[in-house]
Amino acid sequence: MRVTLVLAALVAVSALASQALAATARDATPVVTWKTAKFGVILSTKKHLAIYTWRKEPKGKIRCVGACAKMWPPITVPKGTMVAKHVKGVMGSFGTTRRPDGRTQVTLDGHALYTYEGDSPTKILCNGVDGWYVKKA
Repeated sequence: MRVTLVLAALVAVSALASQALAATARDATPVVTWKTAKFGVILSTKKHLAIYTWRKEPKGKIRCVGACAKMWPPITVPKGTMVAKHVKGVMGSFGTTRRPDGRTQVTLDGHALYTYEGDSPTKILCNGVDGWYVKKA
């Protein structure tokens, strides 16, 4: 009887752990594709904010800090998070880089990803402004 209860408890814990790992795997993909009328299919956050890259920021470098990062919030994940390398419908490989402030920022093919603080799901305001471009899928 005691062995049966222990085995039942282990099965229950195992099921809960599997669900937790599945949820973590889903959460480790902060980028999705989203179809817009103006730009077609673009990369966005799960809350449908357009994702940008900055042409003045070379691959592997973080230059948008301080006031820039307030206006252009970096897409970050908690330290130690494994970001899904590929997202369906997106060409390229996702990864992460460490920002000067220590946070972990999401990258696509080595280029840091950002949103714009004035955007909303219905407004994409800064494509082409000062080297910032919406990232198309």
